[in-house]
Amino acid sequence: MADSSFRMFPWRRNAETASITPRALPFWHYLVAAVLGAANTLSFAPMPHGGWLELVIFALFFAWLSRTSGWKSAALTGWAFGFGNFVTGVWWLYVSMHFYGGMAAPLAAAAVALFSLYLAVYPAASSVIWSLVAGRARFGDEDALTARDIDASPRYAPTWHGAFAFASAWALGEWLRGLVFTGFPWLASGYAQVDGPLAGYGAIAGVYGVGWVLALVAALVVQAVFHLRRTGRGARALMPAAIALVLIVAGTLLSLIRWTTPANAPLDVRLLQGNVKQEMKFEQAGVDESLALYKRLITEKPADLIVTPETALPVLAAQVPPDFAAAMRGFADHTNSSILFGAIGVTVLPDGRVTDFTNSLFGITPGVNDVYRYDKHHLVPFGEFVPLGFHWFVNLMGIPLGDLARGPIAQKAFFVHNQPIAVDICYEDIFGEEIARTIREQQAPAGVLVNSTNLAWFGNTIALDQHLQIARMRSIETGRPMLRATNTGMTAVIAANGDVVSKLPTFTTGVLEARVQGTSGRTPYVTSGNATVIAVSLLLLAFGFAFAPAGKRKRVERT
Repeated sequence: MADSSFRMFPWRRNAETASITPRALPFWHYLVAAVLGAANTLSFAPMPHGGWLELVIFALFFAWLSRTSGWKSAALTGWAFGFGNFVTGVWWLYVSMHFYGGMAAPLAAAAVALFSLYLAVYPAASSVIWSLVAGRARFGDEDALTARDIDASPRYAPTWHGAFAFASAWALGEWLRGLVFTGFPWLASGYAQVDGPLAGYGAIAGVYGVGWVLALVAALVVQAVFHLRRTGRGARALMPAAIALVLIVAGTLLSLIRWTTPANAPLDVRLLQGNVKQEMKFEQAGVDESLALYKRLITEKPADLIVTPETALPVLAAQVPPDFAAAMRGFADHTNSSILFGAIGVTVLPDGRVTDFTNSLFGITPGVNDVYRYDKHHLVPFGEFVPLGFHWFVNLMGIPLGDLARGPIAQKAFFVHNQPIAVDICYEDIFGEEIARTIREQQAPAGVLVNSTNLAWFGNTIALDQHLQIARMRSIETGRPMLRATNTGMTAVIAANGDVVSKLPTFTTGVLEARVQGTSGRTPYVTSGNATVIAVSLLLLAFGFAFAPAGKRKRVERT
């Protein structure tokens, strides 16, 4: 008889004895989990239709997780899945550390591996929470394993409350990953659904809410398959399968809802992509080239709004050459063009000392002498600030801007004619809650989002495609169009529903011209942020832990 522990869905009905401690899972169990995690990277950009692939992978992962017999094996399974996903999904960090930061290749590779092991802590924690909550819901006595089934891999029945526990634990783990140590929510599972069937939930509960629904659908599919295999009849499999199908259809239909409405006159915009080589950007030759290039690109044609990439002018704003500043001001006033340009901000003290360097965007408004300023709030660890005790690590790299000051979280809008605009810099747009909070707290809520970034640090890698996918989720969450001006790509215009209207080829010098209609109003996500998915998840986990069937049986036995 073949060893049934090799089955993906290993549960089976048996009625001979009560509980037997199963043998520890073999190494290959965790290797398979890591392979599933690596395969999940294919769900994200640039792969097309990744949302459907992700549904399949998550169902397989939940089935594999259901083989575990306790919280320890669940933790290792989740950790292996997470490591496989992250080490293949954020390997491009190696490019920035080695090729541009000058770190030795072995050290850069080790840093990526260690970082991936850390990120894998969160899916491991989610798996532990699921095990403690739903894992206590074992089969009834009539379903316990017999001695001869000791190798039959157990173990936890995929029950209703187990499915909701998996969804809640998974969403909570991803939320914590986006919060702890300033957060790194890159590759949050909901991003793969931007072109998938569950994207519509983004406007209601954000990217973590999409991940919650994804995990629930996967668990329900496994539950349906379990009942079908266990009984050979489809009656008990019908309900979880039907609910999974309803959730998929509802996600597709929700994508058709327009939560916001057009507001103010459309804007003619020009998004600049300089394609300045990163290795020479902060050298004097690179600085001179950037100033000449962007002076030409900005002034060659007027528009309602012209946007440059992050630090397009790689100098202190106070040290911008007078001829460049005069050309910008004259062009803005004479053509009625508003300009947003990236440079390095500083604070000048009364005694003339310069302090508090910031990664900033500056805005020139026609006919207005005051210059708008946005200072980046959410800084990149190691690239823009040095965590306590890690200066030695930063010293191994030659990347400038090692320790910057932060701007406030919610900053005033930049007005182009009568259209308020919310700006952010680089990877700030991976924090949806902060963008939603900005819109909530602005006196005049922005109708257009602008992201100015420079991904040249990561070369020609999947980071560019992944970042564009993340930006698209921000448009879905807020119901607002987003303009992206990048140094090497992806420079793009994203519609309020998350569709890419137009974009420039990567690693080319060019200008993307478009007409953009701003919006007004709030999506449910802008109103509540991540509070909805967090509250629902915590409530369901608490309920599941308190009323797990196994817990009930233990209380009865004690009495």
